Amino acid sequence: MKMRIGHGYDLHRLESGKKFVVCGETIAFDKGCAAHSDGDVVYHAVTDAILGALGLEDIGQLFPDTQAKWEGQDSSLFVEEAARLMKKMGFEIVNLDITLVLEKPKMSGYKMKMKDNLAYVLNCDIGCVNLKAKTHEKVDAVGRGEAVECHVVVLLKK
Repeated sequence: MKMRIGHGYDLHRLESGKKFVVCGETIAFDKGCAAHSDGDVVYHAVTDAILGALGLEDIGQLFPDTQAKWEGQDSSLFVEEAARLMKKMGFEIVNLDITLVLEKPKMSGYKMKMKDNLAYVLNCDIGCVNLKAKTHEKVDAVGRGEAVECHVVVLLKK
């Protein structure tokens, strides 16, 4: 196969007293993601999208939350491993489309730096990375500010 598409999704509960990390950026906010690692919802979804496109196991199988070595871990390591596997299998990113969904905080001031971080970690051109942030219009746990979610689609070519 010369081209492959992968989809990634992640959702984390937001809790007081935790750091809020998105695309490697620690963002000032009164809540953060409840997770075994640093809870970077975008990096987790990107990892799963790439692994899915490659037909490999998901993030939870490669980096199980039952292993102490992943506790509090910087999620860029997960993305780097997915990128390493992608390169090993002879693929590269054509484009990566990300939709981050949360009520607060507003992401507009962080999006360019987050795209830079993704391009750096994935070793791809920033023009291959698209990042959108949306609210959930106060509907369900995400809309009430109790959770954050992320959808990712990636297109890879041989």
